[in-house]
Amino acid sequence: MEKIKLGNSDVEATRIALGTWAIGGSGWGGTDEQQSIETVQEAIRKGITTIDTAPAYGQGLSEKLVGQAIADMDVKREDLVLATKAGIGWDDNGGYRDSRPEHLEKELQASLERLQTDYIDVYQIHWPDTDVSIEETAKKMKEFYDEGKIRAIGVSNFSPDQMHEWQQHAPIHTSQMHLNMLQRYLLSWFEYCQTHNISTLSWGSLAHGMLTGKYDKDATFPDDDLRSNIELFQGDKYPNLIDAVEELKEFADKRDRNIIQLAVRWIMDHPVGADVVLWGARKPSQLEGVHGADEFLLTTDERQRIDKILFKYVDDLENGTLEEYGPPMRSDLK
Repeated sequence: MEKIKLGNSDVEATRIALGTWAIGGSGWGGTDEQQSIETVQEAIRKGITTIDTAPAYGQGLSEKLVGQAIADMDVKREDLVLATKAGIGWDDNGGYRDSRPEHLEKELQASLERLQTDYIDVYQIHWPDTDVSIEETAKKMKEFYDEGKIRAIGVSNFSPDQMHEWQQHAPIHTSQMHLNMLQRYLLSWFEYCQTHNISTLSWGSLAHGMLTGKYDKDATFPDDDLRSNIELFQGDKYPNLIDAVEELKEFADKRDRNIIQLAVRWIMDHPVGADVVLWGARKPSQLEGVHGADEFLLTTDERQRIDKILFKYVDDLENGTLEEYGPPMRSDLK
């Protein structure tokens, strides 16, 4: 499987990583723990050695299941790249941003315990916290890095201006941001990273399942499913996107590929796409096709043909906003 060095760190990651947001259950209608463990193990057996998780995914459940899955396998820790996050606190009302240094200390220790490891390969601030200075947060992360507790410093959902300020105080090796062929509103952020030697990871790579091709125009989602509140799945645009996905499935089939492989490869081959694409899965069968996505390239002409298909059905591929996903600031809760 293709690998890439992350920024100027010494971490080498597979270009396809397992995304474990859904494994945490929150916003995805719960989780099957044994099935989740088997999913992580199947990903590793298929050659995906980079696993992305976060305490926010089920308030630690995703990390716990990833740690258990690895502990139950005959795999060397040094052969894996574990990426997790920090900067989210919890109370009875839900999650909120909290990147205070003392909170990061507690989070790191808790993540190490849940993942059953003594170091994190890529440690990322999950969401920018404007209640805390970027300088404070960056310096604390650099302290973890200098102590060897983490091998690479990452940010997630940080704007170019925020990343620029961070780099005055500490390095950034990776930046994780939202990207898929239907939602390209952050492409300029990926471009910033490309010009500043910051490796990128894409979340939402399959548009929360829309780019799996499994939904039709009559699909509905329960209240505890995040898709019930995301614009992509609402209004007049939704049925048009379903039509576009159907035609993309035909395009992929002509290349002896499937729509998921096409969607992942589009991100990998876009001129300012992601270095590492998160392939979200919550059961082993959802990892079928991983090797196929790793075995072909999309040409410039093919990317243009994909865009032509999409623009037949929608007039805007810049849709989306991080406001749909981010937890509130602590100051907003007072």
